[in-house]
Formats: sequence, C-alpha cells, structure tokens
Amino acid sequence: MADADGYLIFDDTVIHKRYARKIALAKKQYSGNAGGIVNGIAIVTCVYVNPKVDRYWLIDYRIYDKQGDGKSKLAHLRDMLSVLVYSRNVAFSRVLMDAWYASKSLLLYVESLEKTYYCPLKSNRLVDDSKGSKSYQRIDTLQWTAPKQTFGKCVKLNKFPKNHNVKVFGVVSSRRTDYVVTNDLSQSDVFVVRKVCGLRWKIEQFHREAKQLTGFKKCQCRLSRIVRNHIGSAFLVWVYLMRKASETGQTLYQVKDGVLSEYLSQQLKSPALKINAA
Repeated sequence: MADADGYLIFDDTVIHKRYARKIALAKKQYSGNAGGIVNGIAIVTCVYVNPKVDRYWLIDYRIYDKQGDGKSKLAHLRDMLSVLVYSRNVAFSRVLMDAWYASKSLLLYVESLEKTYYCPLKSNRLVDDSKGSKSYQRIDTLQWTAPKQTFGKCVKLNKFPKNHNVKVFGVVSSRRTDYVVTNDLSQSDVFVVRKVCGLRWKIEQFHREAKQLTGFKKCQCRLSRIVRNHIGSAFLVWVYLMRKASETGQTLYQVKDGVLSEYLSQQLKSPALKINAA
C-alpha cells in the first residue's frame, strides 16, 4: 500500500549482548536506549509509513558489521535508499531520520533523489543565517523572532555548497527544543513540522514490538549465519503479526496472545507429547 506521499523512516537499534564474548557480530558500540557504550549487535532499519491509512511496514534492514563489509551505518542507509528508489521503485516523498544520520553527503544524496527530508540537528551544528555577513554559529545560539519561530528560518549549513539554503525550525517539547532541518523551503508551519517529526516514533514502535514479541533479542548462537537467520526470522514473525493485526483490527500483542492461547487450548485437549504416568 505504498503512496506517493509516503515516508521512509531510518534508524538503528542495538540488540544488547552484555555478557557475550564469542557471539558473531556483537561488538562494543553506542546505544541510545542505554545512553552509553554496550556490547551488542546493531541493525539499521527502514520503516515505510503511509499517513493516509496510518499504517507502517518494515521494508528493509542492514546488520552493521563494519569489520565484515567495511560499511558504516550511513553507507547502509544510503544503500537502502538507492535500492528502494532504483530497484524496487517504492513510492514515497519524504525521508525522516535521526540527527546522527544528518551528514552533508547523505542530506545532499536525498536531495539528488528529488525527495524531501526532515531530521533534527545536533545542538552544536554550525549554521549561518546572515547570508555570509557573519561567522557560522552553533544552531542552539540562533536568535528567533516570534514570526521565525512559526515560519522557520533559512540558513546555510557549514560546508554545504555555496548559496545552498535549507530551512530550520525550533520544535519545542516539554523536555527540550529540537532543531529540525528540511530542504522544503516552502514549508512555513512549525506545527506541520512537529506532526511530521512525530511520525519518527513509528520506527521506535517497530523496534519495541520486534524485541517484545518475536524473540528478536534471545538468540545465543555464535555463528554469523545463524545470527543473521535468527534476526531475519524474527522480522518475518513481526510481518506476520502486523498482517494479522491489520486483518482482525487487533493490536500485535493481542494477535500473539491469541495464537498462544489457541495453541495451549489445543495441546490441553490433545497433547502432542503424551506422558505415561505409570
């Protein structure tokens, strides 16, 4: 159910393997949930969101293994984008991602695909809102007038091509202010930007569901191929649960509980393993 107004959302998640020493693909790396360095397996995922029907799907993923394939997380994201555009011809118009992925090369690549991006920038990102009359400054030191807070501010990101402007919005929440950048210079409503950025929660929701419902985190096998197969199988289970949830109007959690309840009832009536008590 792809739509021309659909969104691609990219992020990564880490399967924690705190005590693993010989499990393939597990290594020391940063985890946002843990707020520090953990031992684990990182996976870059891509979720497709159709806002018209309020549904989302996992459509691609890559396991981060720089020692094995030499690719960074940014390279994996770019590879997925290229495949979805040029090989799979997926219809979408906007790309959402975390601040960690807002590199110059990646943002310009999204623009070269003639797509729109929305992503937060780190507070120390250097920008210029003076059209070259002043030095670059940290984005969190920008001065905002009341109109600019609503309509956004045109800036040039440091090291971007000359005269290449983007638009920045200060999206205020109860906990912090996110500085969201977009190449859509016609965008002039911070409330629309806040709504668009809210869709990024869908990929966090997917990560939580995969970890809680599919056994995604529990593989203790050591070989790389088995680990990869386990992750792929877990994602297929999520796809099945999502399809059933859509068909029945239930949540994924209700679908899984129903399957387990049916299996338990069937086994109580006619056990597959019969125990001779004599």
